[in-house]
Amino acid sequence: MNVSETRGVNQGIIVGLKSRRPWRAIWASNYYVKWFILGSLIGVVAGVSALVFYFTLKLMEELFLGLIVGASMPEPIGGGGSLETGFKVVNYWLIPVSTTLGGLLSGLIVYTWAPEAEGHGTDAVISAYHRLEGRIRRRIPLVKLVASAVTIGSGGSAGGEGPTSQLSAGVGSAIADLLGLPPEDRRRVVAVSMGAGVGSIFKAPIGGAVLAAEVLYKRDIEYEVLFPAFLASAVGYFVFGSVVGFTPIFGYYTGGFNPAGLPLFVVLGVVDGLLAVLYIKIFYGVHDSFKKWRVSNYVKPAVGGLLAGLVGVLAPQVLGTGEGWANLAELGRLDLFTSPVLPLTILLVLLPFLKILATSLTIGSGGSGGVFAPGIAIGALVGLDMGLLFHHLLPSLAPDVAPFVIVSMISLFGAASKAPLAVMLMVVEMTGSYQLLPGAMIAAATAYLVSGDNTIFRAQVPTRKDSPAHAGE
Repeated sequence: MNVSETRGVNQGIIVGLKSRRPWRAIWASNYYVKWFILGSLIGVVAGVSALVFYFTLKLMEELFLGLIVGASMPEPIGGGGSLETGFKVVNYWLIPVSTTLGGLLSGLIVYTWAPEAEGHGTDAVISAYHRLEGRIRRRIPLVKLVASAVTIGSGGSAGGEGPTSQLSAGVGSAIADLLGLPPEDRRRVVAVSMGAGVGSIFKAPIGGAVLAAEVLYKRDIEYEVLFPAFLASAVGYFVFGSVVGFTPIFGYYTGGFNPAGLPLFVVLGVVDGLLAVLYIKIFYGVHDSFKKWRVSNYVKPAVGGLLAGLVGVLAPQVLGTGEGWANLAELGRLDLFTSPVLPLTILLVLLPFLKILATSLTIGSGGSGGVFAPGIAIGALVGLDMGLLFHHLLPSLAPDVAPFVIVSMISLFGAASKAPLAVMLMVVEMTGSYQLLPGAMIAAATAYLVSGDNTIFRAQVPTRKDSPAHAGE
């Protein structure tokens, strides 16, 4: 513990004794007891937050894509999908109508009640940690919940992890205030809540815990949050899984790993690093263009939704989170990758770029949703293309595409988020593919180096010494 923590402990002991409440003295004097209690509480909050968002999103998908468009999207195995069918739709032309309506409603909700809830929620939580002493306005969790569910449920290309992390972190911030915790503890509560929320909804508790410590920085880690983060993520995973099941999101990958193919993962890492930079550049290029556009903020998400919907007409695989398509890519179900316009080969080549474009238009215009799940989907689509290429050139080293799809999920978004360790752990938990770790480590390290300082989370700072939260230490 640092000096400020020691001073806080001593003050807490005195307050506890004077108030004749011994539990306060124990709470204040024992770091691990305090964070065991707080971590458990945060875990319950994170698990419940993930469940609330999960079922709200299901409702919005039924209202928008189901009733308006007459469409059904493939769901990953761990999300209740069978992966026997791809995209089914009754009215193709209503896809842009749905995404435009979703963008319009999301913009009205966000810019009326909480403008800071626009975009991807994880970045807002990181900013709150570094610059706002962990303070998050009370209304933000509810606004983020509804706006993001509407955005994604209407077909917008975004993920559920950002809303879940902001919902969980917002409730955690309120609990910290209710308990009268000092600023340094409130910051930790927010970081732990963020990681536990993501770990819960992805059913990846280990990766979620590490994410809480790693995603705050480009080149550092907040080691002080690891103990409560592991506890909170475990509890959140139990709460969420007890309702929706504990099957990994993408099922269990049972294939083997051929060490002779390791050089292929170096090549994959280079491609993923370059695509990660492209993802970041296009995302913020679109984002900054919409910011400069002199029209009402209420209109911008509707325009972004319209454009994303038009991309979705061309390639329906870009709609929604993309998790079902990532699972289909892992299984090599090319027969389900169809387009009303594009032949299969051209579709597969263009899909990573179209998913980047659709995500940038959806979120960069002011829509609400996360960038994690789309990043995973983009990585899966890149891995599918590279796996097919490797299989064609070196079939003995690449007998199937699954290893490249899974590893590419890790290396591409690990590079884009500057959290390769957390993403690596999360994806192997999401696929049950621990045997692929050697290839994943090589590809992730390569992609991380290739991507340089580029990051999808602008609120990150390089190291602890660059964070206002640690000023003066």
